[in-house]
Amino acid sequence: MDFAAAFTRDPQAAPHPVRRDATAAALFAVVASVIALTVDDGRRPDLLGWALLLAAHVPLAWRRRAPMPVLLAVVACVAPYHALDYMHLAPIPASMTALYTVAATGRPQRTLIVGLSVTSITLTMQIFVNPHEIVELLRVSGWVIAMLVFGASIRLYRQLVASVVERAEREAERKVAEERLRIARDLHDLLAHSITLIGVQTSVAAHVLVADPDRLDREALARALDGIAETCREARSEVRTTLDVLRAAPEGPLPDLASLPDLVRSSGADLTIRTGEAKVPAAVGAAAYRIVQESLTNAVRHGGGSAQVRVDVGLADAVLTVRVTDDGAVAGGGIDAERAGGPAGPGGPGGSGYGILGMRERARSVGGTLSAGPRAGGGFEVAAALPLAARGVTA
Repeated sequence: MDFAAAFTRDPQAAPHPVRRDATAAALFAVVASVIALTVDDGRRPDLLGWALLLAAHVPLAWRRRAPMPVLLAVVACVAPYHALDYMHLAPIPASMTALYTVAATGRPQRTLIVGLSVTSITLTMQIFVNPHEIVELLRVSGWVIAMLVFGASIRLYRQLVASVVERAEREAERKVAEERLRIARDLHDLLAHSITLIGVQTSVAAHVLVADPDRLDREALARALDGIAETCREARSEVRTTLDVLRAAPEGPLPDLASLPDLVRSSGADLTIRTGEAKVPAAVGAAAYRIVQESLTNAVRHGGGSAQVRVDVGLADAVLTVRVTDDGAVAGGGIDAERAGGPAGPGGPGGSGYGILGMRERARSVGGTLSAGPRAGGGFEVAAALPLAARGVTA
């Protein structure tokens, strides 16, 4: 058994407490018997002395379940044993164990009261037995106080360990919740983008099929179907990569600014990156990537294949700026209001409303800010400012 664990564990929560304490009590009784037969510190026990000495060890089997009754039972046997001037060292292990248990399991007030009471009883008995042994009085009182202080220290140590463990568990639960949120964001960003592109490409293929069946543009239909297949392959690959990272470790490779050109190219948008040789932290680059990805997804979803989207990524005063704009070209009204978090207009497709919320959470996770809303000249704009050095980061 780990020695440190024995001190940090709650004594009342130990497995098989009665069996363990009964074994310890039997060992203490053997030690007491040896002391009573070999040490010259009083007269040797007779039948009554042996009965009192051995009876003092019996209650120790239940010391963890009922510390105070056990202490009282031990004192009831030990007090007359000492009063009859039997071998005084023999019952010391049993007495100290009972005192330690009370101090280690009780409140400070109870420990103080017990200490005063036991010390008073001990001094009274010692005065009657050996009234001239001042050194012996101090020694006995010191043992009592030392054992109570030791037990109280162990109790405080256990409380400290328990509080540290509780804080660690709360921190672990918080990290699990944050990890779940991160996984939810990644899956949303990944699947929403890919599914939206598949939807647009499917619409193009359907339009080619029904627009003019007599003059079917097989080349355009093949391109649309190839685009759907390629998007499916990319989505499957990204999902597999994400799952592999999650299985391997809590932290893994994240998408960054180097991945933006492929992402933007697949959506047919224009991209400008002006960061120079500046080193962008992985978390900031991943946040920028996901914000652009979600913005492109929204633009394609609400603007269709005809939407003109522009992505600008720059650096100013150690802050990475991300700006995604589109012209809002879409049939039907109310799309800008829906994308900004309001109700969709007539004919507008319904949205879940988690896209912009997720982008704001992405920005806040690295200490940045994000704004999204309709542009004055029409269309929609998403603008984020992500500091390269973490500051004011919120979960």
